[in-house]
Amino acid sequence: MRPASRRSGPRAPWVSPLLATLLALAVAMTPLLWSGEGLAGAVRAEPQSPLRMGTTASERGPAPIVLDGRTLFRIWPSGDLSAEQRSAAVNQRLEEAASGETAAAIEVSTQNNLPVLLLNGRTLLTVTERDVPEGLEAMEQAKAWRQRLEEALARAGVERSPGHLRRVLPRVLAVLAVAAVLHWGLRAVWHRRFPQAWALQPEEPLERHSRSVRFLQRAALVLLQAGVWMAALVWIGDQFPLSRRLGGAAAAGASRWLAVPLLPLGARSYSLVDVVILVALLLLLVQGVGLLLRLLRSRVLRYTGMSLGGQEAVAFLLRYGLLFFGALVLLQLWGLDLTSLALFASVLGVGVGLGLQTISKNLLSGLVIIFERPIQVGDFVEIGDLQGTVQKLGLRSTVVESLDGVAIIVPNSEFLDSRVVNWSHGSPVSRLQVPVGVAYGSDTTEVRKALIAACDGQPSVLREPAPKVFFSGFGDSALEFTLLVWIREPMRQYQIKSDLNFRIEALLRERGISVPFPQRDLHLSGEGLELRLSEELENRLMPRKQDSAPT
Repeated sequence: MRPASRRSGPRAPWVSPLLATLLALAVAMTPLLWSGEGLAGAVRAEPQSPLRMGTTASERGPAPIVLDGRTLFRIWPSGDLSAEQRSAAVNQRLEEAASGETAAAIEVSTQNNLPVLLLNGRTLLTVTERDVPEGLEAMEQAKAWRQRLEEALARAGVERSPGHLRRVLPRVLAVLAVAAVLHWGLRAVWHRRFPQAWALQPEEPLERHSRSVRFLQRAALVLLQAGVWMAALVWIGDQFPLSRRLGGAAAAGASRWLAVPLLPLGARSYSLVDVVILVALLLLLVQGVGLLLRLLRSRVLRYTGMSLGGQEAVAFLLRYGLLFFGALVLLQLWGLDLTSLALFASVLGVGVGLGLQTISKNLLSGLVIIFERPIQVGDFVEIGDLQGTVQKLGLRSTVVESLDGVAIIVPNSEFLDSRVVNWSHGSPVSRLQVPVGVAYGSDTTEVRKALIAACDGQPSVLREPAPKVFFSGFGDSALEFTLLVWIREPMRQYQIKSDLNFRIEALLRERGISVPFPQRDLHLSGEGLELRLSEELENRLMPRKQDSAPT
């Protein structure tokens, strides 16, 4: 069995990486939320579902009025002019006024019963009914926009002055210093809080779960540090008009490129952003289901009294059920018509029938194993020449840990197609046979007593049923006995048998009973048996003629 993993404290092992990941994501998203064109501005400008796909940015909402990279407000299409055309003309006039040497004056007048914003006496923007939100008058909207424009033009004049750089430079240096301190401070805190994550050569081999936690801890630190520097750079770039304009142009170009439809599916086309959002939501669904199942195992199933196999069966059904229905809901929210998947499902069925026979066979076998439960997690099984403990039951395969501690992945179909010995099925109590041979002439009563005595003091040998000794037969070189014992840990049968053999050998030696080795008797019969020796050996054995002659 795999030894239980050691924990440094009572906290669950998933809490630290989860909190670190959430904190890292929050810091990484901070610059987007700070910027004028970030997620917050997009949500305020267009209160629509984030999963509404298949349309471009210009079709979904209004166009922004921007000065020096700052979004002041947004306007909608009017008549034959699109929102982009209206905003482009207004933005150009504002840029010319901000670059001029004379101060710009913003006024509000009325033309054709509609408020009009005038810039230095020339028409800048007509406030249409669509530009006015519900519950607000058109003139009130025009006055609010005039105030924003005046403040933006005044700020643009200050930021374009020569003294602006001298005023901002000390703050820029201070922000860089703070970012550097936070960078090294986070590194020091992380190294002290998670020392195992930074060990080059851990003292003990790490399990797969420990390696995942270690990776999350290191990745969380990298994301946190990247978020700190990104926030600092965004703040610094927000202090200068040129950097804001460049950043806004880059963000607008990237958003247009990401919003280009490239995946036609059914009656709609989906962009790269749509695909990334769907993949991220599916990954979040998988992680959420995994977290829910871990909580269910540790807080609910372990207290129900169910066997490990039953707990795994419940967890299996919940996992794939939640993933299936969750994926359907996400696809519906994503805007995909599930009826368009009928053709894909039919093609997949043909593929399963023709080219995926082995996989489908293993999948069906996995379902049979889970519901019929011939084997369960924790059972000690023997299939072919493999003996081990079942660690995990999957839909396609089963993980068996061998007696050598090696995890072996066995296809589920092998458990149904071949003969499987389940030592733990029904009851883990199993019988162990220990053969013993003694020399001919030994006292069989003493042999029996010695074998029974060898079981005393062995905690792995059950007292009920009691050990038994059988006189198996007369062998070629020994009297053959068989010691039968019952054990409750079949995965330790080799260790138990070895301990018994050590004890038996010591007791037999104490009683003067020998364990013979194989012997063979050679009987020669007949007369005139001639024994031939080599010539060299004859010369050595026979005396020389001169030595035997009389003197």
